[in-house]
Amino acid sequence: MITVLLVDDQRLVRAGLRMLIEDTADLAVVGEAADGVEAVRLYAELRPDLIVMDLRMPGLDGVGATWQILASSPRAKVLVLTTFDDDEHLLPALAAGAAGYFVKDTEPAVLLDAIRRTVDGDLMFSPALLRRLVDRALDAPSTAVPAPDMTPREIDVLRLVAQGYGNQEIAERLHLGVSTVKTHIANLLAKTGTDNRVRLAVYAAQIIGR
Repeated sequence: MITVLLVDDQRLVRAGLRMLIEDTADLAVVGEAADGVEAVRLYAELRPDLIVMDLRMPGLDGVGATWQILASSPRAKVLVLTTFDDDEHLLPALAAGAAGYFVKDTEPAVLLDAIRRTVDGDLMFSPALLRRLVDRALDAPSTAVPAPDMTPREIDVLRLVAQGYGNQEIAERLHLGVSTVKTHIANLLAKTGTDNRVRLAVYAAQIIGR
């Protein structure tokens, strides 16, 4: 069972998300917070598998709460769900360590899949947002240094990461097991000196393109 903490200052939004999540057999809401301060406290108390985090909230906002939670619990997973899809909101959320970013008009089935896959280790973004991140990386001067000891299979995986594919899609395209893909991703993170999937995708875009 995947446990979820909902963080949003709108009670109706939280109620709708709770109904959506608890209508599934493998997900459960274990708590709700209306602001960032309460989110930090409840995460420490409940230790859910995932936090669904709004950004604009009174007091401590979602970015600030994400910073605080990950500072004390680096393995925590935060999936941002907001009304804003602009870089002004996206980039600070990524810098804080968010593991995914979706807008509130996302299809319910897509959001549920993102929750599961974020917990499973994928970094989840709507395709348009991920393309924008990679485009920004390609427009910027490259500071990445190629890792000389990548295997041909790791390069295959890295190229698909740059294209925004998750572990399951990479496994299907390369005819590998998901656990094997996860091992390749872990090795790539170590070899490239990146600490999450987005930074790995940006690295890949700068080094080998999309």
